[in-house]
Amino acid sequence: MKLLVTGGAGFIGSAVVRLAVARGHGVVNLDALTYAACLENVACVADSPLYAFEQADIRDRAALTRIFAAHQPDAVMHLAAESHVDRSIDGPGDFISTNVTGTYEMLETARAYWVAKGRPESFRFHHISTDEVFGSLGPTGQFTETTPYDPRSPYSASKAASDHLVQAWHHTYGLPVVMTNCSNNYGPYHFPEKLIPVIILNALAGKPLPIYGDGSNVRDWLYVEDHADALLLVLAKGALGRSYNIGGENERSNLDLVRTLCAILDEMRPKAQGSYADQITFVADRPGHDARYAIDPTRIRAELGWRPSVTVEEGLRRTVAWYLENEAWWRPLQARHGVGERLGVKA
Repeated sequence: MKLLVTGGAGFIGSAVVRLAVARGHGVVNLDALTYAACLENVACVADSPLYAFEQADIRDRAALTRIFAAHQPDAVMHLAAESHVDRSIDGPGDFISTNVTGTYEMLETARAYWVAKGRPESFRFHHISTDEVFGSLGPTGQFTETTPYDPRSPYSASKAASDHLVQAWHHTYGLPVVMTNCSNNYGPYHFPEKLIPVIILNALAGKPLPIYGDGSNVRDWLYVEDHADALLLVLAKGALGRSYNIGGENERSNLDLVRTLCAILDEMRPKAQGSYADQITFVADRPGHDARYAIDPTRIRAELGWRPSVTVEEGLRRTVAWYLENEAWWRPLQARHGVGERLGVKA
């Protein structure tokens, strides 16, 4: 297939681009190259005849129309989004504009292209979303595909809105869509403003390791390369109009996760004395911080035969090793706006 991947210079999008090219798909990477994007993420495929790059904003209908016409994709994988909860607290407007209006522009451009092509049954619009649209869980239970939406942050509200738009375009216009909602991703090329890269890089720099509240918030962790594999599977074999929850089956509290990272760092790059865990610092909690996310992956396992291949312990070891070996990638990104600052405290 020829895939149009939006946000392909970002964290998850670049993992999809790298895997898709490795599997022989043509890929058009459409990215606006905002602060969290990095073309180094796809440098390993940049010279492939299967790869093309288009710098464009998903809110720009004229640019989208030109790109669809020029590249004639067989499917769209829509990952472009503003995604950092703390930034959404400080500046929700960018999240509404990109995640809601941008998704609308993508849907309308894709629909016009699909209609002009004679409504081919093989076309797919795959919308990639998050488990955060479902809100917050208590100590037990898991999100399923039928869990009512209950977003709690500007970020999750904007993604919930985009999910609803995609479903509406399927039911109203017949656009052939599939949807996925994933748990927290981690792994190589993770932009250094999210928890795991922040902890690794702060630890190496001898800085405090900030943990919101008491560290009891629980997330289900999904290795990004496992996620990319699942996304390509859903694109190829998912039922039209169907949504699939993609989870890592690896729940950990934030405090447990950070302690595990510290233990791995103690082994891989030991300090002169003491443990990296000595740098753990508890800070004021994020406003409206969801207590727990957990995904029930039964549907994707039963219908498509997928489950994650990497445990969180193995994935964290791979991730730490990657950051230790790739300072040339992450060091320049630390100078970008907001990186290394405490955001999301204005509520």
